[in-house]
Amino acid sequence: MANAAAVVPTTGRRAINWGLVRTVAGLAVLAVLVWRVGSGPFIAGLRMIDAWAIVAAVGVGAATIVACAWRWRLVARGLGLRLPLHTAVAELYRAVLINSTLPGGVLGDVDRAVGHGRADGDVGRGIRAVVWERTAGQVVQLTLAVGLLWALPSPVRPLMPRIAAVAAALALVVAVLALVAGRRGPQWWRRAVRTARADVREVLLARRIWPGVVFFSAVAVAGHLVTFIVAARTAGLTAPAGQLLPLTLLALLAMGVPANIGGFGPREGVAAWAFAAAGLTAAQGVATATVYGVLVLVSSLPGVVVLLFRRRTVAS
Repeated sequence: MANAAAVVPTTGRRAINWGLVRTVAGLAVLAVLVWRVGSGPFIAGLRMIDAWAIVAAVGVGAATIVACAWRWRLVARGLGLRLPLHTAVAELYRAVLINSTLPGGVLGDVDRAVGHGRADGDVGRGIRAVVWERTAGQVVQLTLAVGLLWALPSPVRPLMPRIAAVAAALALVVAVLALVAGRRGPQWWRRAVRTARADVREVLLARRIWPGVVFFSAVAVAGHLVTFIVAARTAGLTAPAGQLLPLTLLALLAMGVPANIGGFGPREGVAAWAFAAAGLTAAQGVATATVYGVLVLVSSLPGVVVLLFRRRTVAS
């Protein structure tokens, strides 16, 4: 009993330390940005937000949420879980709100995965549904990003052949390692690999599912891009959308780094570098990314209603 009790605090400390590391990393990025460009771009971005930008962000955000809800619903149904569309929309609003206000940017997705699994009586499948839904969205986003960054002028366009080759090599290595571990690894790992392989084959690649997953993922990516363009216009940028699009993709890809403060951190850092490298200014990149972060937060505010409704339901 003493040994078991000793293990729990250690595990907890490790989890807390990793969360602290990610938070400190996000703060460090923001601190470097403030040191290099000052606080002016952050403040200017906030001051420039107007009613038009808020209305546009809420409308585009709603379309993006619905697209993600359909994608989640398709994957969940493929795994044998029930997920009404209105429930998926409500839970996604709540998840986006949590992701936009808490460090890490993934706690909302963890919450909806566990909550859906408990509601349907299978937490494991609930978690797998969200993991595969998020993974599918990231794969589509990366594929679109590679194609557009290769086709459009951008600071990384000359490097795209090498980046694509490295990404393909890494994917191949991961696939081979997973295959080997699935045959020779520990029993729990072999079981996990078999489950993942079955999910990919029978759910993600099923004819009745993958076209919808790709379509709704593309719609979601388009929603993020449009919101970023709205943020750029709100921040005062008049550059053509064709010039802003690749810079937007780079900033959105940076959001996948789980070291941020409510989404702020790497996104602003990459935007500052990308805008400066494209002939604009780092300050414009920071201002645009700041406006984008605020607009995403505003568009997620319907999640507050979901939070209050849940609290009242539990209390009653």
